[in-house]
Amino acid sequence: MAPMSTAEQPNNPLHGLTLEGILNELVAYFGWEELGERIPVRCFCLDPSINSSLRFLRKTPWAREKVEGLYLFMLREKRRSGG
Repeated sequence: MAPMSTAEQPNNPLHGLTLEGILNELVAYFGWEELGERIPVRCFCLDPSINSSLRFLRKTPWAREKVEGLYLFMLREKRRSGG
């Protein structure tokens, strides 16, 4: 299957975003503590940092999917609250 081009995913809110950008927005919105409660992985709970989290998420597809899902939830919450 060929990779999708930009024109084929105009409504994909994750298109064009980096994992680092998504993670930075989640940390700014929820904070590390709540992020660790919502997605209980060591890199969010014990001495969290962007770099350690990125290393883990790049090697762990199920965790990355959870992070992307939480990001989409955050976008919906922001839209709902008007900010």
